Amino acid sequence: MLKVMYSAANSPTPTSQWDDLTKLPAPNSVHWDNIKTQLDLVLLALESLTGIGSEAMLKAATDLNLESRLPDRVALWRLRQSNPLRKGQGGRKKLDVEEARSLVLITCYLAKQHQELIRRAVGLLEQMAENNREPHEAATLGDYIDAFCNIYQERMEEDATISTDHLTHLAFKLLIDLLFYSGPGGHRRLWLALIDRSTKF
Repeated sequence: MLKVMYSAANSPTPTSQWDDLTKLPAPNSVHWDNIKTQLDLVLLALESLTGIGSEAMLKAATDLNLESRLPDRVALWRLRQSNPLRKGQGGRKKLDVEEARSLVLITCYLAKQHQELIRRAVGLLEQMAENNREPHEAATLGDYIDAFCNIYQERMEEDATISTDHLTHLAFKLLIDLLFYSGPGGHRRLWLALIDRSTKF
C-alpha cells in the first residue's frame, strides 16, 4: 500500500525550494527533449485529474514569485508546446533550465493543493487492484482515464503505436508519481526523476 504520511509543517518557502533545485544536478543537454516531454505529461495528468487549467498554473506562478518567468497564457503555452510530442509548430522548441525549474515548482505546488484528491485516487487504484476489478469501474478513475486519453489524443501527434491500454498504464503511473510530488520534498523528487528518466525515456 502506498500509505505515505505527509506533514504541512516546516514546508519549504518558494525561495528555498528554488535554491534546492539549483543545488541539484542540471540535465544533460542531450536529454532535454525527454525532460520537456515528461514535464508536460505530469502536468497533463494533473489537469486530467483535477480539471485545472492555465489560470490555476498562472496563479501558482504568481504565488511562487515566478511570474517573471511565466507572465501570461502565451508564455505558458509556448513552454508546454516545447514538448516535441505536441501537435503544431507554433510553440518554441526550447526550454531552459530556469524555465524547467519553474514548471517543476508550479507542478508540485498544484499537486500539493490537490493532494487529498490525488491520495483518494491512488487509494481507489489500490483498492480496485486488491479486489481484481478494473480501475475504470471506479468513477473517479474512469473520469481521470477518459480525460487523460482525450487530452493526450487532442494535443499530441498521432502515433499508431499508442494504444488505449498504453495510455491508461501511463496515466496510472503518472497518478502514483503525483502522490509523491505532492508531499514535502516533491520538487526534489520530480527534478531528480526528470533527470534519471531522461536517459531511459
